Amino acid sequence: MTPADIESIERATLAAVSPQSVEEFPGWLLPFDSGTVGRARSAVPLRHAAQDASLLGQIESRYRERGLPAEFRLPATTDFSAWCVELRARGYQRTQPTLVQVAATQDVRGVSTHAPAQVDEAPDEAWAAVFLGEGFDPVDGASRVAALSRAPGSLFASVRQGGKVLAGGAGAFAQGWASVHGMRTAQSHRGQGLAGRVLAGLADAALKRGYTRTFLQVDAQNAPAIALYKRAGFETAWTYEYWRKP
Repeated sequence: MTPADIESIERATLAAVSPQSVEEFPGWLLPFDSGTVGRARSAVPLRHAAQDASLLGQIESRYRERGLPAEFRLPATTDFSAWCVELRARGYQRTQPTLVQVAATQDVRGVSTHAPAQVDEAPDEAWAAVFLGEGFDPVDGASRVAALSRAPGSLFASVRQGGKVLAGGAGAFAQGWASVHGMRTAQSHRGQGLAGRVLAGLADAALKRGYTRTFLQVDAQNAPAIALYKRAGFETAWTYEYWRKP
């Protein structure tokens, strides 16, 4: 990843999760949001080169002024070792390692030989319901639906049966990238290739719009999802971790 790629992915990420507001800070993006989506509420650097850890206090002040707890999303590189030391000293804890993965959109399109998912320009209640079903946190699900639904220009993919959405996801387009977010499959229908059809549907829509590169972010512990994404051609560009106070 070039420095320009890193910055464009971070900007595209916030465009997709649509925080309630975003502030530009030298070398950083500071999203402010009262929901549960970590990417929509965590300060993130726009470059992976070493930065002055004295900025940490200034960023904390920005969040205090908004009445929100400061959270940080940092690449797991040695360039941020001084930040990690300072964050620990201030009572933050490292959590939730997440992989940023990239792929050629054409490869993503080929992940499924079955009919691609239906893709719509707006979410409906059936699409939202898959985030609230058995096995999912309803509060977090509602927050994710709200965030993804706010993003302008996003598309909403679903595999349906009898009016019910069995699997769904969202696709966003910004900064020269297509991106995949909110992948969900109903517990009772996992292992049937439905998530692959969602990926294929979103990739098909991205190709029609001229987007040849796609990225997504996945929890490093989510082995089934990582296996699917590998079959779709995704490779890890970098890993980041959240820093939060308990």
